[in-house]
Amino acid sequence: MSERVALRPEIYRDQVDASAFGVVQKPLSTWERIYNQSAVRKVFILIMLAIFWEIYARLLNNPLLFPTFAATIEAFIEAVVHGGLLGKAWTSIKVLLIGYSAGIALAALLTVVAITSRFGTDLLETLTSMFNPLPAIALLPLALIWFGLGNGSLVFVLIHSVLWAVALNTHSGFLSVSNTMRMVGRNYGLRGLSYVGRILIPAAFPSILTGLKIGWAFAWRTLIAAELVFGVSSGSGGLGWFIYENKNQLEIPSVFAGLFTVIVIGLLVENVIFRTVEAKTVRKWGMQS
Repeated sequence: MSERVALRPEIYRDQVDASAFGVVQKPLSTWERIYNQSAVRKVFILIMLAIFWEIYARLLNNPLLFPTFAATIEAFIEAVVHGGLLGKAWTSIKVLLIGYSAGIALAALLTVVAITSRFGTDLLETLTSMFNPLPAIALLPLALIWFGLGNGSLVFVLIHSVLWAVALNTHSGFLSVSNTMRMVGRNYGLRGLSYVGRILIPAAFPSILTGLKIGWAFAWRTLIAAELVFGVSSGSGGLGWFIYENKNQLEIPSVFAGLFTVIVIGLLVENVIFRTVEAKTVRKWGMQS
């Protein structure tokens, strides 16, 4: 006895105009578009910090202990116009660039040696274990004995600040490169420096960039601390010496103006230079959202 198969009836529906549906994508409001801008949010945070600074300083009412934000800005403008603050900042930046560049070059050399041989890996791990925990400013007395009172001592402590952070992050980035990427490079016949430059560096660049940021921060604060100790370099002091001199003269608003300059330079480097490099590299390559 054959079973009867029930046939599903055909269903025909009339086509509906898409305009009859609700809004598929809600447009962002003006406030939402503004809030989505990272720069706007950061500026808002800075404004709030300045307001809190002003309120706290006025409540404390002790200019020798904590000047107001308005007094600091006034001292900053005065130092820029008549106090040679920009020249002192440039003196510090020039020394920083020398030490930072030398530290990056040595870190690159050490990392290439580490990634191409087991002995190099052991060498990097041993050196970083020995010297990375050592504060750069602790080497300042030795630097003064070895290189004298001048740029040589500053560059030496800056290299120590930059070298280990950049080397560690770069080496860690190289080790995290997938085996697939490595095999692609080998299949194309890449060896030695060409393999490092075309495969490892692009794949590990987020870690490398992180190391460059950390090295910059370490170098900048080490330089200011070193200048606070002996400051005068080749007859002209930098920002650290500017802060130290005004502290001795009890010009506390000028001291805060010097600290304000250090902060402003740090913000510019982080949010302009490194942000631009990040946008042109890791974000463009799709490594970060």
